[in-house]
Amino acid sequence: MAFTVHQIAESLAATAVGDLSIELRGPAQPETAEADNLALAMDPKFLDDLAKGAARVAILPEGADWQALGLEAAIFAPHPRYVLSGVNKIFEIAVHAPVGIHPSAVIDASAVIGAGASIGPFVIIGAGAKIGENARILSHVSVAENATIGSDCLLFNGVRIGARVVIGKRFIAQPNAVVGGDGFSFVSPEAGAVEAARAGKQPAADSVQKHGFARTNSLGSVIIGDDVELGAGSTIDRGTIVNTTVGNGTKIDNLVMLGHNVQVGAHCLLCAQVGVGGSSVVADRVILGGQVGVADHVKIGTNVVAAGKAGISSNVPPNRFIMGNPAIKAEANVESYKAYRRLPRLVAKVDVLQKQVSKLLGKD
Repeated sequence: MAFTVHQIAESLAATAVGDLSIELRGPAQPETAEADNLALAMDPKFLDDLAKGAARVAILPEGADWQALGLEAAIFAPHPRYVLSGVNKIFEIAVHAPVGIHPSAVIDASAVIGAGASIGPFVIIGAGAKIGENARILSHVSVAENATIGSDCLLFNGVRIGARVVIGKRFIAQPNAVVGGDGFSFVSPEAGAVEAARAGKQPAADSVQKHGFARTNSLGSVIIGDDVELGAGSTIDRGTIVNTTVGNGTKIDNLVMLGHNVQVGAHCLLCAQVGVGGSSVVADRVILGGQVGVADHVKIGTNVVAAGKAGISSNVPPNRFIMGNPAIKAEANVESYKAYRRLPRLVAKVDVLQKQVSKLLGKD
């Protein structure tokens, strides 16, 4: 489907100049753009690449000389990444999910399916489950008993929704995500290795061998707010007694793990391979970079940003930018890293001084 420059600019609430009647069929990188592509040159470093392609129209940074670049029209982007999000929505390739229930789907008679829903091949929906209006459930998804899926949700292939899970509106789950699996909670009859280590004692080697581990079953479930997205292969465990929760607007990347009883606030960003230990609390608007690890029973305050691979093992006050393992204030981490890099030179200097002192003391 093609859109005119005028239509695109109007949708983006952006300024456009030149021939606004030109029709465009999709975005492209500047160096590979064809005549009917919208070249994405929002960053000044991409402007020179326009000459390598055949684009007639481009999205440019504010102030760029579009005519000198040989363009017939241009759209100006005050916030490039946000504009890119809008462009991708305009040219979105819709998911194929026709309204109705596929003949191969297995749906319990007591389940409720909202109007306009799409239930794909080999979907299983359990007893008492409720599926909201206009929900799109693709092939091989399972929704367990008494789960509730809000309206306008999109569950990609292979998603698993556990029993009693409650999910709000406009939820998106990428392939093979799991919501409401059993929490990882096992105990030994006697104080085990973890308790002994925390107390500074030697663990009893034969305790687990004699008795094994006892499972603590998860009686809670998972409550997810509106406009939440969950990445491919990510998992959210249900709570032991209380529910695991995720607040409105939070976006979770691929391969993220939220343990049992975890409470995640609203409008958080959890990047790939983040792991949050059981019973930890992540407040609103927290950003956890890739591979951040959060220990159990930790509280992270509002507006905290943790750089990738940070190891968070203690509570973090609000409005902190933290790095490292153990995670500390970013500026302190940078100074520590500088000191670490100076260690070889420091050791060499100490070695020289030690030899000089030995000579003075006649020990050479």
